[in-house]
Amino acid sequence: MIQLLFIFSDWAFLLLRVVLGAIFIAHGWPKINDLKGTFKNFEMMGFKPGFFWGLLIALLEFVGGLFLIIGLLVQPLGILFVMEMLVAILMVKRKLGLVSGYELDIVILAASLVLATVGGGALTLDEFLNLRLY
Repeated sequence: MIQLLFIFSDWAFLLLRVVLGAIFIAHGWPKINDLKGTFKNFEMMGFKPGFFWGLLIALLEFVGGLFLIIGLLVQPLGILFVMEMLVAILMVKRKLGLVSGYELDIVILAASLVLATVGGGALTLDEFLNLRLY
């Protein structure tokens, strides 16, 4: 291990949160912007009722992405994003295969798992507010 690099770990977590949050916002906004289409898509994928699952995922991605960026509720959101990505991989994209299928979902899953297990670092609103969920 290169001990010197540990001084940058909180900045690395900030970068991870911002990038992951931006990805979720970018995927959540079109779902919120076209809720009727989102509901229909979720129904066609087998998630019934589509209005419930579509709205839940749209809000999770958009609002959760914003919360990740500011560092609010990082670990619970990490858990929710891990569950979302597992469902997306196993239920929706598995048949597409790894390449041009679920390879990016696996990266998002891994990044979410890191945030779920170790948190978002010291540069979070959670730390500023001393928010502990245990």
